[in-house]
Amino acid sequence: MRRRTFLTTGSMAALGFGLSGCATTSSSRPNLVPRRAPFNLPPVKASWDRIIRTTVGLRPHRDAGFVLKPDKLDDKLLVHNYGHGGAGMSLAWGTGLMAAEFATQHQSRRAAVIGCGSVGLTCARQLQRRGFDVTIYALAVPPNVTSNMSLAGFTPASGLVENDRRTPEWDAQYRRAADISYRQLQLLAGPHFGVSWLDNYALVDEPPAEQPSTPARPNLNAGLTVGGELFGPGEHPFGTKYAIRSPQIRIEPSIYLENLMRDFVLFGGRIVIRKFDTPRELAALGEPVVINCTGLGARDLFGDQELLPLKGQLTVMAPQPEVNYHTNGGVPPVPGASLGIHMMARSDGIVLGGTSQRGVWTLEPDEEERKRVVDSHIAVFGAMKGARA
Repeated sequence: MRRRTFLTTGSMAALGFGLSGCATTSSSRPNLVPRRAPFNLPPVKASWDRIIRTTVGLRPHRDAGFVLKPDKLDDKLLVHNYGHGGAGMSLAWGTGLMAAEFATQHQSRRAAVIGCGSVGLTCARQLQRRGFDVTIYALAVPPNVTSNMSLAGFTPASGLVENDRRTPEWDAQYRRAADISYRQLQLLAGPHFGVSWLDNYALVDEPPAEQPSTPARPNLNAGLTVGGELFGPGEHPFGTKYAIRSPQIRIEPSIYLENLMRDFVLFGGRIVIRKFDTPRELAALGEPVVINCTGLGARDLFGDQELLPLKGQLTVMAPQPEVNYHTNGGVPPVPGASLGIHMMARSDGIVLGGTSQRGVWTLEPDEEERKRVVDSHIAVFGAMKGARA
C-alpha cells in the first residue's frame, strides 16, 4: 500500500490533547492490504518506579469561552484577556496581539499587565512590539504559575468553550487568535524557546468516524493542524489495531516561559510582585492602560462567576532522550474518566496526562486519577513492540 494521507487538516485535535472539538475525517475506510514494512520507535519505560513528580494546575474555563474586550476603570483603559481554559499556551500570542490593539486606542504608551503566565507574558511582549513601556504585576512568576503545569502542545480548543455557548462574534475572535498564535509558534521553533514539531500517534482500534461540522458550529481546529497518516495492523509498533501519525507543535513550558520572561526584561520590562484584591487597587496604578490577564483570579477580582477550574494533573517519569514522540489513547476509555490518556516526551521528563475535573479547586493530586493514568500508560507501552518483558 502506498503512503497516504488519511486525516484532513484540522481533524486531529479531538484525537489529541484537546477537550473540545470533533474529529473530522474521511468516512471511507482505506484498503490496508498489502501492508507496508513496519516502522519502529523506542518504547517508553513506563513504570511506577520511574515517576519523579506529579503536578496539578487549575485551567481557567468559561462555558462561553475566553473574554477579550476593552472596558473602563475610572479614567483608565482596562482590557480583559482571560478565561482560556486549557488553551492558554496555544492562544496567548493571538489574544495578546488583539489586546495590544485595543491598548493602542489610548494615547498613552504605558501599560500594566496583571499576570505573569503565558497569557500575561505574551501580551506584554506584544505591547512592547508596539512601543509600550510595560510593567507586569503578578503574585507569582514562572516556574510558579499555572502555565508551568501544562502539557503543553498546540491545542487551541482544549477546555475552551461549550459548543452551545458559541456565537459568531466569539468564533471570529477565536479564529483570528488561533491563526496568529499558530503562525507565531511556528516562527519560535528552536531550542531557545523550547518549541518544536514532534509526531503524535493516535492509538485506536477503529479509524474515527466522520463528524462533519456545520455552518453554525464550524470545527474549531480546522486549518490549525497538519493532516495525518493511517497505519494498519502490522505497520506500527503499538498494541492497537491502528496508529494515526500527525505532526504537532510541542511547547516545553519551563524553557518557553523562562525565555519569554527574559526577553520581556531585555526589552525594558519590569516585573513587580504584588497581589490585587479589588479593582480599586488597579485603579491606583500609575499606568493609564491596564491589561487583565489574571485567569481564574478574575473570578474574585472582577466578579466573573462564570469562571471555574478544570483541574488537571500530570505525572512525570524520568526523561528518555531517545523517545521523541507523543501518543494519545491506546486503552479502552474508562467509564466516568474525565479525559483520555496522553503522553508527551519532553526534556524535563516523560509527561503522562489525562485528567480534567470540572469545578474542582484543590491543588492536591487525585490518587485515583493518577493510578488510572499511570497504569493505562504502563499497559499501552507494555504492549508496544520492543518493550521490556
